Amino acid sequence: MSMSRKLVAEFLGTLWLVLGGCGSALLAAAFPDVGIGLLGVSLAFGLTVLTMAFAIGHISGCHLNPAVTCGLVAAGRFQASEALPYIGAQVIGGVAGAFLLYAIASGQPGFDLAMKGLAANGFGEASPGKFDMVSGFVTEAVMTFFFLVVILGATSMRAPPGFAPIAIGLCLTLIHLISIPVTNTSVNPARSTGPAFVLGGLALQQLWLFWVAPILGGVAGGLLHRWLSTEETADAIDRAVAAAEALTAEPEALAPMPARQPR
Repeated sequence: MSMSRKLVAEFLGTLWLVLGGCGSALLAAAFPDVGIGLLGVSLAFGLTVLTMAFAIGHISGCHLNPAVTCGLVAAGRFQASEALPYIGAQVIGGVAGAFLLYAIASGQPGFDLAMKGLAANGFGEASPGKFDMVSGFVTEAVMTFFFLVVILGATSMRAPPGFAPIAIGLCLTLIHLISIPVTNTSVNPARSTGPAFVLGGLALQQLWLFWVAPILGGVAGGLLHRWLSTEETADAIDRAVAAAEALTAEPEALAPMPARQPR
């Protein structure tokens, strides 16, 4: 698959994540009379990843997240030379998704961007529960760490095939159920950059945390998986070597036994 196709897939997937996840928080979470609430928003974020994993997973791997890309590099599952183009496409997709969401939301009478926000991430005064910076940093790092552990485990060669998108989507749902009150849940620098870029102000000032903490957590998760799967990788190498040796064996060893002559 060409790099251009991979980057377009990452752009569209990240746009969908911001539009679907942040859109559910902004437009539907507290809609008059019938709102989807925290549970609905958490599920929406998980569904964006699940649906895109099936839609573009075979094209780009469906990272949609600079922390995931960095974690995959750390785990030895993605080429470092392709990381920066992937991250660039993800960030552009996140910003495009935020602008598209703003274009939709601003059509509501009396819409106030400063008051409504765009489901931006934050700590302190910008935290839904007013959690401080340390709580926000620890939450983002730990949640991203476990997100990478699940992603790498679900996509390993010994995992049941075909179920990875479901496990990953449900993991992201669980992460949001835990951490929305703390930081509004990022675990994804591109998801944080889009709304912060549109909003500016405090969201943009605090954006550094939602790059540093998720990437540190993602890299730690990737390194742990690499260590845990060392034996699995060694077994795979042993099987490949044995197969190669069998193919290059002496012709006499591969030749069929001659038929027994009748007496």
